[in-house]
Amino acid sequence: MSNLNDNDSVSSCCCRVRPAETEKSNEKNNGENNSTVFYSNLSNLYEILEPYFIAVSGLSLLASFFHFVHTPFDMAWVAVLLCGTPIFYDAVKTLWKLRISVEVLISTAILATIIADIFFPAESHHSYIFAGGEVAFIMALGHSLEAWTIARARAGIENLVRMTPQTARKCVDNTCVDNTESIIPASEVQCNDLLRVLPGETIPVDGEIVSGNTSIDQSLMTGESLPVDRFEGDTVFGGTINCFGSFTMRATRIGEDSSLARMIQLVRNAEQKKARIERIADRWAAVLVPIALMAAVAVGVITYFVLGQSGESWQESLREPLRRAVTILVVFCPCSLVLATPTAIIAAIGNASRYGILIRSGEALEQLSKVNVLAFDKTGTLTHGQLRLTAAQSFDNEYDSNGVLALAASVETLSEHPLASCIVKAAAEKHLELEQTSEFEMFRGEGIIVQLSGVLSGDLVIVGNDRMLKRYALELSDFQKTQAEKHFKLGETVIWVARQSRDRLKTEVVGFLALADTIRETSKKAVEQIQSNGVEVMLLTGDNDRSAQTIGEQSGILNIRANLLPDSKVAVIEEMQHYGSLVGMVGDGLNDAPALKTADVGIAMGRVGSDLTVDAADIVLIGDDISRLPFLVQLARKTKRTIFANIILSMGINVVAILLASAGIMGPIVGALVHNAGSILVVLNASLILNIRREKE
Repeated sequence: MSNLNDNDSVSSCCCRVRPAETEKSNEKNNGENNSTVFYSNLSNLYEILEPYFIAVSGLSLLASFFHFVHTPFDMAWVAVLLCGTPIFYDAVKTLWKLRISVEVLISTAILATIIADIFFPAESHHSYIFAGGEVAFIMALGHSLEAWTIARARAGIENLVRMTPQTARKCVDNTCVDNTESIIPASEVQCNDLLRVLPGETIPVDGEIVSGNTSIDQSLMTGESLPVDRFEGDTVFGGTINCFGSFTMRATRIGEDSSLARMIQLVRNAEQKKARIERIADRWAAVLVPIALMAAVAVGVITYFVLGQSGESWQESLREPLRRAVTILVVFCPCSLVLATPTAIIAAIGNASRYGILIRSGEALEQLSKVNVLAFDKTGTLTHGQLRLTAAQSFDNEYDSNGVLALAASVETLSEHPLASCIVKAAAEKHLELEQTSEFEMFRGEGIIVQLSGVLSGDLVIVGNDRMLKRYALELSDFQKTQAEKHFKLGETVIWVARQSRDRLKTEVVGFLALADTIRETSKKAVEQIQSNGVEVMLLTGDNDRSAQTIGEQSGILNIRANLLPDSKVAVIEEMQHYGSLVGMVGDGLNDAPALKTADVGIAMGRVGSDLTVDAADIVLIGDDISRLPFLVQLARKTKRTIFANIILSMGINVVAILLASAGIMGPIVGALVHNAGSILVVLNASLILNIRREKE
């Protein structure tokens, strides 16, 4: 898989299919898929009407059993028609594909009740068709519950596409003399075009800076909380935001080759690979159908030769064999088995929602219960995702730490850089009084110098990075370097503060400020609890090694991968999956969307997470409290255990019912009622999941 930051030469640029060619292809495909669209629309219409059909069918079964309504036909036929038709359709469709599903067994049982009802119109005061209607009703109810739990996670491609730049500033005659440029659609940019990008604009395509320097918000690609300084010769990504200075760039990757387009494709590919997990009943269908048919035929034949031949007519001879055979088919129908999974999942989803956890599908819970590796993004996930002042160091007796902060904040009020706003905010939280300022000069990618106009009128204050110190030939002492190095090792950003006297004869470093994205208070305990459940935890981040190692150590994570772009995260996850691991991914940024979709289960941070991230995830933590993750893992495992308990319970009931039906003790009507009893027990057992409580902090 290619890396998003590969620096291909200009000559390697290539243009892909243009929109016009794509439209022609789409028109052809649309013509070929008209029939598919028709059946898809018909299916969507039934899904809308299905709850009403189920309600009407339930009422019709009650009317049939208690004879509330006197009609020329048995009211159970309503349930057979409304709920049974889709089952017959699915059975034919799977048989056409030479596969066996649970619908085949259900259809066979319903068809048997219809045939029995035709030849033997009534058994006691109930008809055979009641049993068929009841089976169809339970199956439709189970399908409806299952469909409710399977809220398919959308890739959110539309949101990402909307972020694709629409226009670009192309330099006139491919030169940037006199800053002249024309606005063109971004889709018309060609390789080697010179483009100008102004502060606040989105970079239209991937390219290389040929003049100017700036700070760029690359969180879209790397998830970094800090804007990154970029200078001549540096690579920039399309879709990222130019925060500070204007610059001229040469386009190197356009169209489908751009980083943003490839990230969109990553999400699409992952969505296609993530196939839906089969229902448990379908897994057993290939075994259940032959066994049910053979058991029904065997019992019918044995009963006929033992009891049936004494009848006065062929109908009387077949009555008891057919009764037992139909009953076996009815009780063999895995109705409670169909309800085993969705009822437990509905209970788990309801329980999780009380703690601000949105679970999109039952598959997500099933996969989470089996996950043995949980990967975390760093920024905004383990950390707060916002820069905070971590330290203020003074080297001048005239200033204490708050004095250094106030001096720096006085200067940074004139700057629009994200670091500046963090410093000003920290000073405001401490209610510090700021100095008055007048003239200022800004050096992009270095810092700012401001002349004071209050009590210290005429003095200059310099705030910036190491390059700013070199500009003014300021040398740091060994002590100052040692103090700053402590923060550098922690992956923090150091901002130097210097002061120049009004006579310009004395310039000295007053102190420095350290800024960092700090770890969440709950991260370490959450990681420890997850690891105690036998799940390996790892860190995947686009940040640098030092920052990643610091957060890893603070949170107790040993397996750390840093400097990862979106496709690199996907590659790491796919590598672990290749070696048999089931991987969960926890992230918050746009750059995490492909990884969330590629992972076996993706978990997004809902508050700071982007729309695309939330759309790509299977589970969303509303409010970004990762201390809920251990509870979520435990809930998933408890749900899995409950599902298996429900399966054993439902199959046990079926086995007993089959033995009673074979002995002639149980008829079709009683067998249908047994389905209801089994289903009720399954639902009651699943409801116990609602009693699971999150451990209090």
